[in-house]
Amino acid sequence: MAEQRFLVVRLGSLGDIVFTIPAVAALRAAFPEARIDWLVDRRWIALVEGNPHLTKIIALPDRSVKTYLGCAKGLRENLYTCAIDIQALYKSAALAWLSRAPRRIGFTRNFVRESGAALFYTERIAPNAPHMVGQNMALAVAAGAREIPAEFPLHIAPEASQKVESLLEPLSGKPFVVLSPGGGWKSKCWPAERFGHLAARLSVERSFRCLVNSGPGEERLAEAAVAASEGTLTLLPKMSLDVLMALLQRAMLVVAADSGPLHLAVALKTPVVGLFGPTDPARNGPYCKEDIVVRNASESDTTYKRRDEYSAAMLSIGVQQVLDAIEKRLAVANRR
Repeated sequence: MAEQRFLVVRLGSLGDIVFTIPAVAALRAAFPEARIDWLVDRRWIALVEGNPHLTKIIALPDRSVKTYLGCAKGLRENLYTCAIDIQALYKSAALAWLSRAPRRIGFTRNFVRESGAALFYTERIAPNAPHMVGQNMALAVAAGAREIPAEFPLHIAPEASQKVESLLEPLSGKPFVVLSPGGGWKSKCWPAERFGHLAARLSVERSFRCLVNSGPGEERLAEAAVAASEGTLTLLPKMSLDVLMALLQRAMLVVAADSGPLHLAVALKTPVVGLFGPTDPARNGPYCKEDIVVRNASESDTTYKRRDEYSAAMLSIGVQQVLDAIEKRLAVANRR
């Protein structure tokens, strides 16, 4: 058999890259001698660095036309036999096409955000799996892999772990909970003030230490949560992605909406409680069956439209409801 040379295109974002990692593991299991490269936005490189299943990471430094054209030249030189576009956007599909791989695998028009992206593929797949991990795995299967149990070989650099050790010194080794009020767009978020009320209840009723995380542009959410916490919530400083990974791995629990930190915590095997409203947890929810999803919405309420206001479904989630979910999730964790 001729040498297999795979190009996986998944530029971002955090949660979506996490959902792609098992597909790469499936490729490696099927093709142990193959070249498998991942094309990714430089912002997310910490998620794939150290991945034992990859031959090379190709990082895009920016989104300029010059960068894309220069990247395309390098891709062509690698003589890929198959490009798998998991991003399903024009820009990612175009990069797969520019690689000149004879096989270009992606989703059908019904499964892509930009339907025209499917025109760049030689093979279009309509996955049967409800969850994005399974949908991405279907593309690897189409390339010749077999479906295997999902694995998330994330690598945390020793330097990142050392930074977290220093960050957590004031806790004197005591367990802590991370609350993450961000969510990409507001309709996916739970009100920040309720995260503050949750921290106050956890502090008084369970003596838990609570820390609040925020990504770029989410600083006001974190500050609002702290202001409502009656002094029980500690605001974490801005941190790089590798340090965030080390922090989430150390947490006893993470509470978050449908967001990158939630999915990253799941991949790191940290117990989570996910707060869901407009987005479907069957598609985007925690991949670990032991984790808890809190959602009051019906199927008819499901939407992926990005709205700049809290959704009725998220507003319907009460603090006590989240506390009950936390108790249930920690009870399972403590039995292990």
